[in-house]
Amino acid sequence: MELRKAYVEEIARLMRQNDKIVMLDADLAGAGGTKPLYKEFPNRCIDCGIAEANMACIAAGLSAEGFIPFIHSFAPFIARRAYDQIAVSMVYSEQNVKMVGFDPGVTTTTNGGTHMCFEDMAALRALCNVAVLDIVDGVQLVKALPYIVEHKGTMYLRFVRKQTEEIFDESYQFRFGKADKLENGKDLTIIASGTSVFDAKKAAEILKGQGVSVDLLAIHTVKPIDEQAIITSAKKTGRVLTVENHSIHGGLYGAVCEVLSANCPTLCDAVAVRDKLTQVGGLDDLKRDYGLDADSIVDRATALIKAK
Repeated sequence: MELRKAYVEEIARLMRQNDKIVMLDADLAGAGGTKPLYKEFPNRCIDCGIAEANMACIAAGLSAEGFIPFIHSFAPFIARRAYDQIAVSMVYSEQNVKMVGFDPGVTTTTNGGTHMCFEDMAALRALCNVAVLDIVDGVQLVKALPYIVEHKGTMYLRFVRKQTEEIFDESYQFRFGKADKLENGKDLTIIASGTSVFDAKKAAEILKGQGVSVDLLAIHTVKPIDEQAIITSAKKTGRVLTVENHSIHGGLYGAVCEVLSANCPTLCDAVAVRDKLTQVGGLDDLKRDYGLDADSIVDRATALIKAK
């Protein structure tokens, strides 16, 4: 099932239980998949039009009146276009708003450079008390949503609308702020978030065939990050490679390096976007071009292991 469909099904279930949940879109209810909610909950869904800053302010006002607003748009239109409104109306006012950014990074594909965002986690992670989640699959998304509704405070949730591939099964348990251990190893730590977990897992399998034992952590909560899991793994392997569908500046790599530098300085490198402009293309081509695919992960991992 596509993530946007899994999202809407679970949100609808939660809205039936909690009449304080409200949904806001910026002229993207069709693209984001939230249109069915407008039929079932016509009094709790608002299409704000192509006015993301206004949508953010409306959501903050609804939160001030005791509602739990979810706002939706493509990642750049949340993180860039409405940034000041998020900082002042939501964060400074200590409101309880849930922000959903669709198709972050290269997953925007043919929607093109204007819709492609490599800096959303960096921008929103910098704001006071904003939780940042990078979701990997539909199972994780569905398991996380009940917690997200109950959590008090502003949150940012990024995921790929049409993705159907899954890492986890129905036995998965979502734990806010805690990493998921996918592989146990001793030679190298790989820490990945969001859709990059798929490529990191493939890379770990390739490295295993080359005799490299990988300690693989999947991070869904980039802020607050699981410091203990990072420290424990880094002390074991002595080498850390982060993998993210985001700029190298201020995202997962930045968060991990902050933890390591303060607690256990460790040789660290990143598979991430390195100061390249956005562009149009197919997903596989874009991942290769930006160095985010499994082969690129293997190359960086191999170099890191050999580094002194």
